[in-house]
Amino acid sequence: MVLQDDVRTAEIVSSLSLATDLAMGLPLEHGLESAIIATRLARLLGVDDDTASQAYYGSLLYYIGCTADAELAAQLFPWGAMLENFNPAIYGSFGEVVRGIVRSIPDPRADPLTRALQVARTLPRAMRGHPQHMTAMCEVAVMLAARLGLPPSTHGLFGQLTERWDGKGGLLGLKGDAIPLALRIVAVARDASIQRWAGGQAYAVDTLRARAGAGHDPDVAEQFCAHADELVPDAQESVWDLVLCCEPGLPLTLSGPAIDEALGAMGDFADLAAPCMTGHSAGVARLTREAAPRMGLDPVAQRDVARAARVHDLGRVAVSPAVWEKPGPLTTDEREHVRLHAYHTERLLAPSPFLSRLADTASAHHERCDGTGYHRGVGAAALSPAARLLAVADAYHTMTEPRPHRPALSPPEAAEALRRQSRDGRLDAEAVRAVLGAAGHATPRRVHPEGLTDREVQVLGLLAHGLQIKQVGRRLGISTKTASRHVQNIYPKIGVSTRAAAAVFAMQHGLAGWGERPMAEEWRDS
Repeated sequence: MVLQDDVRTAEIVSSLSLATDLAMGLPLEHGLESAIIATRLARLLGVDDDTASQAYYGSLLYYIGCTADAELAAQLFPWGAMLENFNPAIYGSFGEVVRGIVRSIPDPRADPLTRALQVARTLPRAMRGHPQHMTAMCEVAVMLAARLGLPPSTHGLFGQLTERWDGKGGLLGLKGDAIPLALRIVAVARDASIQRWAGGQAYAVDTLRARAGAGHDPDVAEQFCAHADELVPDAQESVWDLVLCCEPGLPLTLSGPAIDEALGAMGDFADLAAPCMTGHSAGVARLTREAAPRMGLDPVAQRDVARAARVHDLGRVAVSPAVWEKPGPLTTDEREHVRLHAYHTERLLAPSPFLSRLADTASAHHERCDGTGYHRGVGAAALSPAARLLAVADAYHTMTEPRPHRPALSPPEAAEALRRQSRDGRLDAEAVRAVLGAAGHATPRRVHPEGLTDREVQVLGLLAHGLQIKQVGRRLGISTKTASRHVQNIYPKIGVSTRAAAAVFAMQHGLAGWGERPMAEEWRDS
């Protein structure tokens, strides 16, 4: 029997919205709540269905670009601190923004002198890097949103998400009515939800009223303040059900290949959080798809296991990029966070009836047949053939990728490691044979998109993994000037201006492969 192969776009996007909540350190369902507020606010303002739909999807995906350059922010601020202190201030005054950054700087318990030195060292770097970071976020947001099946009128808005009513702080300098009405509604809805989280309903109303005419459109802000009780969902209601019910106009749908593309965008969103993971989800999905027929799975099971592979690491966004990029051994607490990423994948997929079909397989990619895996620690009897296959594909692909704490294994070394784990009863023997057979049929890609040359693809792959231009030059044995010229050629060809957006392009087109890179000797199964 052929299972359902169409799904409402809102269902996929709402699951991704939950992932952005985790990645931003925000309360789960914050994005869903803001979408409900935005849709009700749009109705109150009497806007047309297209504008209301833009506000709806814009609220759900407001932070879809948040994993762009996330590892750089993690170098400056503790995980969650910047998000907790800065997010409530982004539509506030300049002083509020600066205070939010200062409060996020490490170790607030330090003595005054140490604290002053921390602020003096970190604040200028944060202020200098902010425009580039926001540019990367916007570029990535546009690229990922386009792959979710949203119309151009919607995904095109994501390049303007940083704009404010007063024209201060935005990348484009848009001001007042020059900002699309949908985005003005999104800004109020998102800020209202965050302020409710920070201080409650009355606090949110007071804050929005104070920001009217500055960060926010005064008419939109006043409508929220005057009708807040009607706009905010009741605490007893299911926010998931409400957000699916309130989609404006005719529901958007995805089917067939469009579903695969949307799930691929979700996987790329997760991988982008740490340069060492660039292209991992897409690579595992390709290997799984090629191995599935060799394991005798029926066509529906083949389709579904490949889809589960695309989103198997979505829960990675709940873990600090600093953990994934750490060159040394993890602490006990860090290891526990890593072990829980599979649980978070299940948690993010479970609310969606469509994606819940994939959740058991996707979240079992670190389970082992002898019960030594995680996050459940179940054995072979509890693992479906699809789950066993994905676990092997993930293990093989991970072994052949370098990580900051260990070098990559060569394909023969990885194959022998899989066979050894199969003999020891950790991995399913049939799945190992299927994956190794599929890996042995891999062929090099010689025709590249957008007219990229072989050398440009090499440069792009290294850029996608976070190497600076000097490092790219050293890695490829070329001068920094030559490497820079390659970058200058690559960006216009693929239509981007930031490393993060280039990484998304590389993942989307299967060009995110690693070259050899010196690493520490230790390696972890993650």
